[in-house]
Amino acid sequence: MLEMMQYFAAVVEQSSLNKASQLLNLSQPALSRKITKLEDQLGVQLFTRIGKKLELTRIGQLTYEFALEMRQIERDLLQTIAEYKATDKSMITIGASLTTLQSTLPDLIHVFLSKHPETEMKAITGKTHEIVTLVREKKVDIGLVASLINEPPLQCLPLFEDHLDLVLPKHHVLHAKKTIDIQDLNGLPMILFSRGTWYRILTDDLFHRCRVIPDVRMEIDSFEAIIRLLSTGKSATLLPHSYLRPQLLADNELTVVHLRELEQTKRTTSLIYSDPASLSTSAQMLIQEASSYAKLQSFNAKAKSHGN
Repeated sequence: MLEMMQYFAAVVEQSSLNKASQLLNLSQPALSRKITKLEDQLGVQLFTRIGKKLELTRIGQLTYEFALEMRQIERDLLQTIAEYKATDKSMITIGASLTTLQSTLPDLIHVFLSKHPETEMKAITGKTHEIVTLVREKKVDIGLVASLINEPPLQCLPLFEDHLDLVLPKHHVLHAKKTIDIQDLNGLPMILFSRGTWYRILTDDLFHRCRVIPDVRMEIDSFEAIIRLLSTGKSATLLPHSYLRPQLLADNELTVVHLRELEQTKRTTSLIYSDPASLSTSAQMLIQEASSYAKLQSFNAKAKSHGN
């Protein structure tokens, strides 16, 4: 039907079977047979024939307008396919929760791009349930969240476990104590994650169970902003262990205090994705790289544990 519509549109636009047949590289009798066949299939007369002159009937005009729509749809499809082919090997869209965007994603991207520098990355942020929806609706290739996801048919690849640490400026008053425990956070000025974030939910749950009520001075989504604001020397915070790299702590004159109770804030950072066969080659390679990354993280954690 599509092919015959193209022949029909050419006849209309050339106003002549002879000219249209030359344009389409068909004999005039062959083209005439195709138009007749189209009329038979539709059950209507598309042209009135006055000698050698062809004039569109009313239904012929409507059919021509439909043929133009079909032509545009075909063009749009071909353009979409061309754009897909052009980007399939080089573009990956990742959905990430804010915490993973600031802690895990930079390391993962750095490792991947060092091996595949031609690949381009696009990141979309959102809360965990929003990232799950984006992956399910195929609006992103891969999701990175600080949670284990069990929502078939999505696949979940655990990368590593993480927990919160107490972070203090080097000259914080708590350092005067020989030992610091969870009860020392009672009434302590603190900068915490914004309400509604997963880590804040974990934090509030921990405080409730331990009957701790800190003096929450600020609620912020940005790790970087929290780090900078700690420099006043009066506030403390809780940040994911994975984010607290030695150089970051040294540059900002911060220290980490391990509290046994904070192990209860443990979360698993995971990669989520749909059927790998439906993903681009680059996205599949990123999943493979993430799997290797997870194994390395696990090995390092075990080595560190044995070393202690």
